[in-house]
Amino acid sequence: MPQPKPSHPPTADYPQLADQIKRWARELGFQQAEICAIELGEDEIHLHNWLQQERHGEMAYMANHGTKRSRPAELVAGTLRVISLRMNYYPPNAKLAEQVLDNAELAYISRYALGRDYHKVMRKRLQKLADKIQAQVGEFGYRAFVDSAPVLEKALAQKAGLGWIGKHTNLINQKAGSWFFLGELYTDLPLPLSTVKSENHCGSCQACIDICPTQAIVAPYQLDARRCISYLTIEYKGVIAEEFHAAMGNRIYGCDDCQLCCPWNRFAVPSVEADFAARHPLDAPDLLELFSWDETEFLRRTEGSAMRRIGFEQWQRNLVIALGNAPDSDQIKQQLERALPTATPVVAEHIRMVLARQENAVRE
Repeated sequence: MPQPKPSHPPTADYPQLADQIKRWARELGFQQAEICAIELGEDEIHLHNWLQQERHGEMAYMANHGTKRSRPAELVAGTLRVISLRMNYYPPNAKLAEQVLDNAELAYISRYALGRDYHKVMRKRLQKLADKIQAQVGEFGYRAFVDSAPVLEKALAQKAGLGWIGKHTNLINQKAGSWFFLGELYTDLPLPLSTVKSENHCGSCQACIDICPTQAIVAPYQLDARRCISYLTIEYKGVIAEEFHAAMGNRIYGCDDCQLCCPWNRFAVPSVEADFAARHPLDAPDLLELFSWDETEFLRRTEGSAMRRIGFEQWQRNLVIALGNAPDSDQIKQQLERALPTATPVVAEHIRMVLARQENAVRE
């Protein structure tokens, strides 16, 4: 938990402390930790424009909290610095992503969600880092974040020198690609800023723009979340427009296409964290088997996983769309027809769309 802020800043050798923080972070399993200031003027403008264009879709939380998202000291009073950290997550034991995507009878789950929920893993490590700092300097003000509050984590990571925001709007590190999570410690310690610089190296490459199944990357560095498969399968709770169904393929939770094609990921290092190892067989599961789960089975199989956040209805909805893109079979049709009478209105609407398409295909 965050500690009460002291009435006076603790006395410390801050340059030495900054070096110790980076070493402790590596010892705790982070691949890199850097320190940045809190001014995010250009990023605030970018966020404002993105919201004005309504490209955040139904993610209302992105527009909440006023300027607290882009002004750390407004979110946590007294914040002077942000310690930005990254941790590799690509599971080394997972079936190759491309092989799963190429098999329409399998379900594709974003590689970040195959292991234990990263929020829990990283939050504990950040707390341990804060405890080490406190043991060194005494009581200080801080707050830890892991994708859980109004924080511009990618902008802060870029400012700290962990990488650059690529054309797909993910952070890219020149030596490690983009398969990593980000976390932050907001602190009132006047730590020296990291001198690491990370220039943009996307160049003329636009592989991520070209490969996006739904053309969600509408221009370099501009993402329309309303078209993004990650948004549609995870954030969006309603009926997904049929225009996106075919492009979604067998992706039932998230989408990694823009990372899979990025040339910088040839330098990516698989995670060594046991918690991020793939839970078999979720790295290459059978669509029909997943659709046969009831809610109890879904909750049991996704315990401790980030996937649980979408709930059973969205899980079924996403599976129905993927089944509609699988090779036609009597078994798929029968399972969908059997599920229809007890399905929720959202799931039922998707089942009817799939069955109607199959019926039209037979007529043609």
